[in-house]
Amino acid sequence: MSKFILGRKLDMTQVYNEDGAVIPVTVVEILPNIVTQVKTKEKDGYEAVQVGTGVKKKLNKAQRGHYKDLGSFKFVKEFRTLTMNDQELKVGDTLDLASFAPGDKVKVTGFSKGKGFAGGMKRHGFHGMPMGHGHKHVTRHIGSIGQRFPQHTLKGKKMAGRMGSDQVTVRGVKIVHVDLENGLLALSGSVPGNKGGLLQIITR
Repeated sequence: MSKFILGRKLDMTQVYNEDGAVIPVTVVEILPNIVTQVKTKEKDGYEAVQVGTGVKKKLNKAQRGHYKDLGSFKFVKEFRTLTMNDQELKVGDTLDLASFAPGDKVKVTGFSKGKGFAGGMKRHGFHGMPMGHGHKHVTRHIGSIGQRFPQHTLKGKKMAGRMGSDQVTVRGVKIVHVDLENGLLALSGSVPGNKGGLLQIITR
């Protein structure tokens, strides 16, 4: 892991490349990323850096003691490395977009949109029941959910339930444009999450 940063998803738009082709992009806002803690094998059992971003209005006593004078952070995430661009990181360092360039391929992780309670057809793509021969009120039912033995529904059976709000990672996302002045990053295609959602952007 050579480069990483936290960002906030803004919206989708489109840009044109040199050949005039339209490229759909997701615009990500990069707020100041501050290293809040450095974890080592000797002290914590593993190596990682903790990065905070965003602004939180109220901090509890534990958070105030942990962040000290670094700021008040809304989002805090860990990355399993101690370096960025072969430079060792320390508490108080600021990460920015200077190390990213158009053409880089990154891995983007975020939480997908929550869609509430959904049936089997929407949630899992089931085809449903036949439309005729007496199937009047069960056309969107999922069908049998068990068998003769054992006499219970097996764990993990695909059924209706809560859809979305899962951590999703998209790999091979290409950086189309980097706006250092305004702290904006344009990523090709769509990325997980709703507007304002936190994104972890990692490149190796």
